[in-house]
Formats: sequence, C-alpha cells, structure tokens
Amino acid sequence: MSRSYGQYCGLARALDVVGDRWNLLIVRQLLIAPARYRELLDGLGGMATNLLTDRLRDLETAGVVERRLAEEGNAIVYALTPWGAELREPIESLIRWSTPLMARGPDGDRFHAEWLAVALRALLVDRAAAHRASTVGIEVDGQLLQVRATRSGTEVTLHDGGGLDAVVRADAPIILGLAAGVLALDDAHGLVDIEGDEAAVRALFNFRRPQAGGSTRR
Repeated sequence: MSRSYGQYCGLARALDVVGDRWNLLIVRQLLIAPARYRELLDGLGGMATNLLTDRLRDLETAGVVERRLAEEGNAIVYALTPWGAELREPIESLIRWSTPLMARGPDGDRFHAEWLAVALRALLVDRAAAHRASTVGIEVDGQLLQVRATRSGTEVTLHDGGGLDAVVRADAPIILGLAAGVLALDDAHGLVDIEGDEAAVRALFNFRRPQAGGSTRR
C-alpha cells in the first residue's frame, strides 16, 4: 500500500487496506461471486479500467483478493481469500446503517439489481423461517435473486435455476424498504406483485425493526 495513516490502531490499519475509494465495492462484487476482470468492471459501473487494475493489485498484495481458475474453462477469476471474506460482517453492518440514506431512492445514481444479493442478506439477517425452510425469488429490473430462509439463517444468491416457493416483483426501493422493516407488506398494495406462496413472502417480510424509544411492531 502506498499510503498509510501511520497509526497503531485496528481501524486505521484496516482502512490502510480497504479504505481507498472503490476497494469495498470491489469486495461487495466478490461477495456476490468470484468474477472475471470484465465482469468486475461491468458490475462496478463507472470505474476506470486502470484504477480497477491498481486496486486489484493492492488488494491481492494485502491478502484480501486472490486469482484462481474458474470452475469451468481456463479463465482467471478474482475471488476473496478467507480473510477477505471476513469483510462481509462489517460491510453488512454498514448496509444496515445506511437505511436512512437509501430512503430517497436512486435519485439518479447507478443501480445494478445484483447488488441486492449483498444488501438483502444484510437486512434479512435476523429473518429465520418461522415454520419451514422456504426459498423466495426477488425480481428487480429483470434480475432474479433467491432468498432462502431457514432456522439457522438467511442466504441470498443469484437464482440458481431451482424451484421457488414464491416470486416477489417490485422496484428496488420497495424491496429494500420491506427488507429493512420500514415498509410493511400490507402497506405496499399495488407496488408489489407476488406469485406463489404468499405465506412464505409474509414470513420473510412482515417485520418491523424497533424504533428508538419505541416497541417492535409485527
């Protein structure tokens, strides 16, 4: 790393590694799945190619990212190392913290539906299935993700082609509002289309986070 805060502090040293602009967004992309260079560039939206090359080199040197052979073919993909994958927890905490900043919607900013794979896991982390395992599809802008809620936790991935108990279609701000617990499913009439097992969707989304000084509403 060319720059350092020069402080013997865990936060400062972590920022020495991932604090540069774009670094955590590269990690976000690799939390979705390992990716080729071009896939990373397309998924980041707006990042210059030379800057991506520099950031990947820095993250590799730091031990956050590694290159490996793709599961199919001879292509090289970038992936998080086990240590790099531990960034999921602080990234998910930042996503939960960002809820008030997301309330106004995209406001002209770029948006890729695949980014919801990281955001939804962060927001639905405490949404274990109440009665049985279920897999709910979330479709935004033609991109289909799947949310699998079990008693042990919630997994969010790009749809793997398997069966779904239900599919929810809505715009990104609506999905994020439901997942964050600031919008109730019953208040989203006309904004959400549900196909399949509505009970599975309600088990996932009928939830409100406690407000400061208030009580939880369900």
